[in-house]
Amino acid sequence: MRVAVTGSTGFIGRALLKGLLDAGHEPVPVVRSAPADSIEAVTWNPEEGRLDPGDLAGLDAVVHLAGESIGRRRWSEAQKRRIRDSRTNSTSLLAETMAAAEDRPGVLISASAVGYYGSRGDEVLDETSAPGDDFLASVCRDWEAAADPARAAGVRVVHPRIGVVFDSSGGALGNLLPLFRLGLGGRIGDGRQWVSWITLPDLVGALVWLLDAEVEGPANLTAPVPVTNLELTRTLGRVLRRPARLLTPKPALWARLGRELAEALLYSSTRAQPEVLKRHGFAFAHPELEAGLRAVLP
Repeated sequence: MRVAVTGSTGFIGRALLKGLLDAGHEPVPVVRSAPADSIEAVTWNPEEGRLDPGDLAGLDAVVHLAGESIGRRRWSEAQKRRIRDSRTNSTSLLAETMAAAEDRPGVLISASAVGYYGSRGDEVLDETSAPGDDFLASVCRDWEAAADPARAAGVRVVHPRIGVVFDSSGGALGNLLPLFRLGLGGRIGDGRQWVSWITLPDLVGALVWLLDAEVEGPANLTAPVPVTNLELTRTLGRVLRRPARLLTPKPALWARLGRELAEALLYSSTRAQPEVLKRHGFAFAHPELEAGLRAVLP
């Protein structure tokens, strides 16, 4: 399949390009300016609403990963607007352009996140669960709805609700590793908040698998065994052979990240289950945390 990928220079996007090649597909990056080398690419500008329908001709699928990083900087009102607009505007542009194209791709895998469910304590959540009522939940609802024009045009649209992605090359684990290797890691708060995680290899495998799977609508891309923050802390310390007994005080995190961002990223509790993937037979390489961490750590 010829598969266009937005967000192809990001943490997940770079891994997905390689995963598509390894699976025998032809990835086509979607970028803001034509690359200097000979790699085939589609150019677009979401802020200016620029994407030529003709550039989508001959593509079989699009994987849409682009969007402003959630944790890149403190959440001012302007930053929250950038987070929302970067997702909804780019998705609307892509979905409307696909709907208008004569030779349109048949599949749109448009990313979302488990933030859709909000912070729900110990409640077990699957793809049929109601959305939350916080900022990230509202962003995810709007983000998914922005793909409606493609859906209405007959495109199979999948919304992978992605959990916390673990890999040593970046993401949440990449940020944790320096502290834990120094023996400065530890639980956050009481450690009872649930973390819905997935290794980067399993995430890439699931995204590639969704290209052909008979799946439509939301699909949680999380490991089948979520863990609490305390379990995550203890397991990571054990894998790294470092003590992980410290407690990170809330005021320190509020000072560094801002209160709203710290609460959303570090104290939110989401216990998601990948029921759609399990029902359709996706095989996880790393269903449990310790084996997953050992697989992705150097």
